[in-house]
Amino acid sequence: MSSGERVRAAAVKLFAAKGFHGTGIRDLAQEADLSSATLYHYMGTKEDLLVEIMTNALRRLLDAAAKATAGAVDPVARLRSLVALHVLAHAARPAETRVVDNEVDALSDAARTRVVALRDEYEALWSHTIADGVAAGVFHTAHPAVTRLALLEMCSGVARWYSPAGALPPEGLATHYAELALGALGHPAAVRVADLEQCLEVVAQVWDVPVQPGF
Repeated sequence: MSSGERVRAAAVKLFAAKGFHGTGIRDLAQEADLSSATLYHYMGTKEDLLVEIMTNALRRLLDAAAKATAGAVDPVARLRSLVALHVLAHAARPAETRVVDNEVDALSDAARTRVVALRDEYEALWSHTIADGVAAGVFHTAHPAVTRLALLEMCSGVARWYSPAGALPPEGLATHYAELALGALGHPAAVRVADLEQCLEVVAQVWDVPVQPGF
């Protein structure tokens, strides 16, 4: 691992565990096994490092969502994919996704504007999918925006508690959450791992995690 990669890995670990404001330069240097002076060569400011982590993760979410839903007209299939991708990403990269979800308020106004624009672009995929489902009569909710926020919060929570040693493997967790999301929108339907094969492949490619054999 290069020095730059060590700095980024240290920042992801510490920002997720201690928060941006709770992490000092000395903490980062010690975790990355570099001197404080050398650290600045690889990170610029501490906020620059935070913005890089957040924008990288959000672009990966957008990239994965675009690939998995490309050409999908059916809002049920699109929502199923969006939920599965979000859950799989948060299970595979819990520290990075926790930083994205928890540290927006730590950013300066200019940096926050850039990061929030990416987040809004990602959430718009969910909004449009839910709206299309309501218009088609396959989803039922009086409050689409609140429902979207509730589903995102539910799926993001995976990063706080998921363990590979738990009862469900990632693909099982994704199918269960997809069923929960569809049920919340009044469209209870069984979801199979086979339905999420493309999602598993996309997550493996975009987030650099292995796909379970046979899926």
